[in-house]
Amino acid sequence: MIRTVISLDASDKHWLDQQAALQHVPMTEVVRQAVRAMRSGRQQSDDDFQALLVGTAGIWKQGDGLAWQKNTRDEWSR
Repeated sequence: MIRTVISLDASDKHWLDQQAALQHVPMTEVVRQAVRAMRSGRQQSDDDFQALLVGTAGIWKQGDGLAWQKNTRDEWSR
């Protein structure tokens, strides 16, 4: 493992120490768990977005979508 140094507010450090005591693990393990959870959540969001793009690609069948956008936006300024 790679070691790193981080700076925390006193309240965040206190919270980490409390969580570590509750889980009976070192504070560093709580930080590792938090990083893993954050990465997992972000990866899930990226995967969901990619699935949405694939699932909706090509569904507009009413001509040139860009022309439609421009025409609709022109209506806003009238």
